Amino acid sequence: MKLITAVIKPFKLDEVREALSALGVQGMTVTEVKGYGRQKGHTEIYRGAEYAVSFLPKIKLEVAVRAELADAAIEAITSKARTGQIGDGKIFVTALDEVLRIRTGETGTDAL
Repeated sequence: MKLITAVIKPFKLDEVREALSALGVQGMTVTEVKGYGRQKGHTEIYRGAEYAVSFLPKIKLEVAVRAELADAAIEAITSKARTGQIGDGKIFVTALDEVLRIRTGETGTDAL
């Protein structure tokens, strides 16, 4: 089992969700986050004054999948989240040793 964590641009969330649902991914956790990478934020002008925006709004998406579905899920996220512009995001893949569904006590891939 794998935990896929993706940090993407907020307006790409619906496209990514639809692509993952089409693969059979049944659940995901979405968090609104702020951060920066190589782009280091940007500057904006408000009421004639220029100021720096260091942390940009992003969406953090977490999805637990069976190991054999991980590559397809990563490809779906990559293809739908890519704009070709700086700040498209990152994907992190982590091995999951154990998953437990609290309600039923199911473990492993049955709990996904």
